[in-house]
Amino acid sequence: MIDERTARRLARRHAAERRFKLYGMASVAVALAFLVALLVTIVGKGYTAFAQTEIAVEVSFDAGPVKEGDFAGLVKSALAARFPEVTARNDKRELFGLISSGADRVLRDMVQDDPGLVGQKRVVTLLASDDVDMVVKGHVTAQSGRLTAPQAEWLASLRQTGAVSLGFNTTFFTAGDSREPELAGVGGAVVGSLFAMVVTLCLAFPLGVSTAVYLEEFAPKNRWTELIEVNINNLAAVPSIVFGLLGLALFLNFLNMPRSAPLVGGLVLTLMSLPVIIIASRAALKAVPPSIREAARGLGASRLQVVTHHVLPLAMPGILTGTIIATAHAIGETAPLLMIGMVAFIVDIPAGFLDPATVLPVQVYLWADSPERAFVERTSAAIMILLAFLAVMNLLAIVLRKKFERRW
Repeated sequence: MIDERTARRLARRHAAERRFKLYGMASVAVALAFLVALLVTIVGKGYTAFAQTEIAVEVSFDAGPVKEGDFAGLVKSALAARFPEVTARNDKRELFGLISSGADRVLRDMVQDDPGLVGQKRVVTLLASDDVDMVVKGHVTAQSGRLTAPQAEWLASLRQTGAVSLGFNTTFFTAGDSREPELAGVGGAVVGSLFAMVVTLCLAFPLGVSTAVYLEEFAPKNRWTELIEVNINNLAAVPSIVFGLLGLALFLNFLNMPRSAPLVGGLVLTLMSLPVIIIASRAALKAVPPSIREAARGLGASRLQVVTHHVLPLAMPGILTGTIIATAHAIGETAPLLMIGMVAFIVDIPAGFLDPATVLPVQVYLWADSPERAFVERTSAAIMILLAFLAVMNLLAIVLRKKFERRW
């Protein structure tokens, strides 16, 4: 029989447990709400970047301008023919502003692929300017945007005739950076990120795993190894910009390596990833039961055979998980790469590890600082691609761990 005092204690204890459970559920709900709000904001602003406004005009590929390489003149002539009433110089400048400044490259590529176009007329779809693109997508109105009143009237005329359309924005995925939003893409940043990730994985994985194996399986337990372990744990908590300063002093100033190269970026990210990989690998090695080691030694295996044939294969799922997560975290860093010059304006897509390049986080940083409204959606779209890449890396880590892990 429980007395009244004990019953009150139990009631208070149960009430405290219920409150604690409610606090936890409320915390999870708030965190999820913030996450959903963040994702909705990013996707809402960025999904339109995957489409681009195009304007169809009839272009006359006259032999004279083509021979002189004046493809921009062909674009202007096509617009002038579409709007013959526009005669003033200032009005013509505004009319030509409806089309992207990179439209001449499309005509040049068409003639290079098919020289038979010279002397013919073709309806060609050209990229619209970023101001037109923002109006067509509905981000701004013709009155509140940067279009002038005549430009708004010409755009309305083109839309009435069906000359304006939205197409898939392949330029966003295949081009490098540009001062013009409609010509800017993440292709160069994606390739630079892949190069940097390859360098990071090729260096950080073997060095980190080897260090963890030595410290956990072979190193004597003395003051020196304890000092090394403490320093490794401290390095894992060092701000990333410190590694950027180290890379600037060591790789650029001392070794004179090329600035803004994926090789240097990968080396800096390797320095930043090593402590995390070492700690994760040591934890995975410790998780292997001692009975595995004892059984192997009882059968006559040497210490090296015990580690390479038994312990390391069993610890590999945890090691791979830690390595992938550490690499994904490193690729998402911006501060250390800014210190080694990867903030440079890179137009061309890098072809090798020593070519100037940038990475996705730095590309987001550059676009976020641009004043044009069209760069807002491209910034959000680049963030979406970066988040998708990090999600794939983390999903890969989970899949590998589930596939290879063993329960003891």
